[in-house]
Amino acid sequence: MTRTFVMFGAVFGLIGVALGAFGTHGLRAYFDANPSLEATFETGIQYHLIHALALIGTAWAANTFTGNRSRRWTRAAGWLFVMGIILFSGSLYVLSMANVRFMGAVAPLGGVSFITGWACLAIAAYVDNRP
Repeated sequence: MTRTFVMFGAVFGLIGVALGAFGTHGLRAYFDANPSLEATFETGIQYHLIHALALIGTAWAANTFTGNRSRRWTRAAGWLFVMGIILFSGSLYVLSMANVRFMGAVAPLGGVSFITGWACLAIAAYVDNRP
């Protein structure tokens, strides 16, 4: 599982940086005409990159924690971060680049995934090596 989360973190990091560069350079004229959509896009990039790093941190935690319960919680955290990036950041990208309004309703599902992922990681740390 450790290798999987490092791989996801690295690939999501790569995609996040590439999308950030594309937004800054390739979509400049579009965002100049639609500044609120640029802010939406940048929010997607910010959460995308933060949680790409969180996935790498989750891999470290999965390797560090020794209890079975903590590893289950860590695994859940990692998959929730993956879902969060796809649902939250992905919906913001579609909303900002294609102006598909209903995607705004998908973003909260990704936000809940992020929040739940952080809670799972905290629980993993708490239950590690507890009787």
